[in-house]
Amino acid sequence: MTTTLYFIGILLFIVSLIIQSRFRSKAKKYAQSGLRNGMSGAEIAQKMLNDHGIYDVQVIHNPGQLTDHYNPANRTVNLSDEVFHGRSTLAAAVAAHECGHAVQHAEAYNWLEFRSTMVGPVSFASRYLIFLLIGGLLLGGALGQTLLLVGIGLFTLTTLFSFVTLPVEFDASRRALAWLNDKGMVAGQEAEESKDALQWAAMTYVVAALSSLATLLYYISIFTGRD
Repeated sequence: MTTTLYFIGILLFIVSLIIQSRFRSKAKKYAQSGLRNGMSGAEIAQKMLNDHGIYDVQVIHNPGQLTDHYNPANRTVNLSDEVFHGRSTLAAAVAAHECGHAVQHAEAYNWLEFRSTMVGPVSFASRYLIFLLIGGLLLGGALGQTLLLVGIGLFTLTTLFSFVTLPVEFDASRRALAWLNDKGMVAGQEAEESKDALQWAAMTYVVAALSSLATLLYYISIFTGRD
């Protein structure tokens, strides 16, 4: 069982690398695909917020590549270089997606609310679980088993977080694509490219969640085997 899970983990790791590479390739391609309306990602984000009656969220520039995110703590939509300034189908899709999270926040979307309550505990778990797992693997006896069990408990929390993230991300993309199409921000090939970009981005979250689950099951099999 442990060996099987080990190879499943390796397989998922390889698949993850492939999907991430494919997403980056798609992102690079769609970043060069101009929008007919000529709007930048920042302008699209601001319009989407305004259309949803959200005026207390600021759209700001976040340097780097693929650094886009919504921060519910300070209510900001943070857009990377190529999204904030870009006038492409990628910029439109990503900007609208991040605003989708702002809309979720404004509407108290259940999954986002649940995910937000987990941020603190997950942050704590992420800092210490690796030390507990390594200590549990290296040490024998009752102490080793105890450390491993606590590490597994913390890893379970982070794995749950990765799965809770999935409906949040899928819903944000759904909201983004619906708005982009309803408001005529994208049409025809632009709409297809925006949808494709967000689908590949979503796949990275799916594989990450499955990889986390496989790793968790691997540690559980070690624990039960030693017990």
